[in-house]
Amino acid sequence: MLGVDPGLTRCGLGAVTATGRTVRIVDVGVVTTSPDLPLEARLVAVADALDTWLDRLAPDAVAVERVFAQSNVSTVTATAQVAGLAMVAAHRRGIPVALHTPSEVKAAVTGNGRAGKEQVTTMVTRVLGLDAPPRPADAADALALAICHAWRGGPVPVAALAGATGGVASASSPGATGEPTSAQQRWLRAEASARRAGRRVVAAQRTVGR
Repeated sequence: MLGVDPGLTRCGLGAVTATGRTVRIVDVGVVTTSPDLPLEARLVAVADALDTWLDRLAPDAVAVERVFAQSNVSTVTATAQVAGLAMVAAHRRGIPVALHTPSEVKAAVTGNGRAGKEQVTTMVTRVLGLDAPPRPADAADALALAICHAWRGGPVPVAALAGATGGVASASSPGATGEPTSAQQRWLRAEASARRAGRRVVAAQRTVGR
């Protein structure tokens, strides 16, 4: 799966493969464009890079950071434009797209929805068994998005989240009725337990890099 940390000056791209909780890196990079170029030229450059990555890797899913309004309108607008490019490129290839908020990604990777960028980078490095932290931060954020989606298995139904603190009922056919899969159930229980105990949830297994 491919994680996309949208940005016009720097767009992070991180691809991973996952088997259960074991995640391995496939590729990571950052697409950069110059502020001196016209907006349309910058968007074309990012779109071309996204096409190249999607055609080369053919991921089974694309996870994009959900954009929120901030005080800097121009930054939010540019970020939203790049996020839109990623979603369109994936959809044209029939690849499912998932949106994850920054707090969801931080909680999935570090167990703390308010973790700082360095904490996220540290955990991404540890989870993927890398020799060095991915740089710049946009690269680590893209990998974190991919890891988040791999571990969560896509958006979890609101009803499942509401019942997380009281235990999640098992389903004979996970996902068929909108209930979380067994992997999602384990993650929800771990998150709920961590919130009650006031501790962080970390990856269950350490993986080996490529």
